[in-house]
Amino acid sequence: MSNWQTITARVVRGHQVASGKNGNPRFPGGTLRMQEPFFNALGLDLGIYHPGTLNVSIAPLRYRVIRPRHTFHQVKWHPTEPAEDFSFFDVRLVRPDGGRLDGLIYFPHPETKPEHFQRPDVLELLFPYSDDVGYGTELILEISAAQMVIA
Repeated sequence: MSNWQTITARVVRGHQVASGKNGNPRFPGGTLRMQEPFFNALGLDLGIYHPGTLNVSIAPLRYRVIRPRHTFHQVKWHPTEPAEDFSFFDVRLVRPDGGRLDGLIYFPHPETKPEHFQRPDVLELLFPYSDDVGYGTELILEISAAQMVIA
């Protein structure tokens, strides 16, 4: 059992590449839909999650990677883009009723990512779809301290 850090985060607008909402023809349907079969073949099924990331700012805090739940190196998920490294971390959304929703932090390693970089206070989250979370919504998150430190 890991220790969980509880933090407040605010939903912010992302690049909309993971979901495909930015309309980039290089990524039809979004990067997550294109990457999903590769992660599945490596043992991580993302099928229960919405095929887009929920971007949150933890400012003024920052994160530091400790030990991801999953790390995949040199994933060649696109025919012309370079292979990338990805890590995934456990995260839980604390609901207003006190319930929790399990998800993952999606972390394309910046050193292998060709474009669409995130600010150092932004985390990309994978959860099942929810239409009651919009830009500016404040969320309470729990993140495994054994996997990622928030300070």
